[in-house]
Amino acid sequence: MEKSILIVDDELDMLQLLKRSLGPDLNCRIDTARSGKEALQLISQRPYDLVLADIKMPEMDGLELLELIKREYDDLTVVMMTAFGSVETAVEAMRQGAYDFISKPFDHETIIMRLEKALERSSLIRENYRLQMECKNREVFHKLVGNSEMMNRLYETIQMVAKTDLTALITGESGTGKELAARAVHDLSPRSQNAFVAVNCPTLPENILESELFGYRKGAFTHASQDKIGLFQEAHKGTIFLDEIGDITPAIQTKLLRVLQEKEIKPLGDTKSIRVDVRIVASTNQNLEEKIKNGEFREDVYYRLNVLPIKLPALRDHLEDIPLIASHLLEKHCAQLNKPLKRISSELMDIFLHQSWEGNVRQMENTIMQGILFSSGQKIKPGDVNLGEGRITNRPAESVDNHLPYRAAKEKNLKEFNNRFIGHLLEANNGNVSRAARQCGLERQALQQIMRRYEIKADVYRK
Repeated sequence: MEKSILIVDDELDMLQLLKRSLGPDLNCRIDTARSGKEALQLISQRPYDLVLADIKMPEMDGLELLELIKREYDDLTVVMMTAFGSVETAVEAMRQGAYDFISKPFDHETIIMRLEKALERSSLIRENYRLQMECKNREVFHKLVGNSEMMNRLYETIQMVAKTDLTALITGESGTGKELAARAVHDLSPRSQNAFVAVNCPTLPENILESELFGYRKGAFTHASQDKIGLFQEAHKGTIFLDEIGDITPAIQTKLLRVLQEKEIKPLGDTKSIRVDVRIVASTNQNLEEKIKNGEFREDVYYRLNVLPIKLPALRDHLEDIPLIASHLLEKHCAQLNKPLKRISSELMDIFLHQSWEGNVRQMENTIMQGILFSSGQKIKPGDVNLGEGRITNRPAESVDNHLPYRAAKEKNLKEFNNRFIGHLLEANNGNVSRAARQCGLERQALQQIMRRYEIKADVYRK
């Protein structure tokens, strides 16, 4: 793919000189703009590998242009140039995100070498993004996302359960993806070509839930002006998913037991039973065994449901999957909200990795949607989202030493974080550094550099 550079300078002679001299040596297409406004318009219309911009320009100077570029296109490589160079100007340009700074007049070989390095940086960013997308696409299992050892075991369980026709009970906290797991069981089963009917049990009062599940005959009750087919009949030859089964009343439990035992239903107002061929998958975020002890749930119904158990992990138990899940949710919701693809800043990702996530993936999804809508640039920052007070970390408060100087405290916490995060990655990948790097979206060399800095040994995690 041909590389492209946009040169921005208000002097026409300089633009023509640079276009003639740089194009052949760098082997790339060169576009030019005579103002910051024109440059922004061109950048919005097509992707560039590099922007080479003069600092001193009328109306909008180079530093203003740099700030606007970084706000919307954070990964775009920008090199600044000026005949009025100074240490202060260079520092300010670099602080705002410029990759490099070149003073006029410049030596031809020097500028070629500096721009080649800048283009190499752009290539690495593009390749890293491509690898992350490939990695992400490989690691989505029927809309469940994650590549940790814990999630891979879950995928194996789902595949095993799907091969059978037995009743399954999915347990897990709210927001862990229980309905996605149920749909995966259905989609991988021999029933996949038939209906998947989902019922949210807590949202319906007892009398309405009963009529919805089992149907009724005309005249069974007031306003029953015609026969109604129940959801069990609609799911015939397919799968019915009873979400949050722990909330159904004892009366509904008794009727459900008949379906579980006899594979037949009796609509309200009918004297005859109807046989149904349906696979039942139920879910709950409650402790049903505790409810049995309290007399709130029938033991016989529980054991009929819990033939094949599937337990979904809480997000805090597989933190190493957070970058992958976040990337998946960003792409999904940027498309749905008709927004350009954004990314999460390193500061916010650090908070994500230390968040307790009581609401699990659903909470993260809501947070990311906030960030997409409220962030002004290409990058979502901590100030763009609301994660609530006192919920930034799931580590005990005493692990933060408030008596240390700021830099020492920061370094100590960085060391703890890297040991824990990278340790989880290496453990999940049996000490394989390359796989660990791909999983967290880093280059292998970058991960090795972090490991050397914090004295993390891969050998310790090899079985």
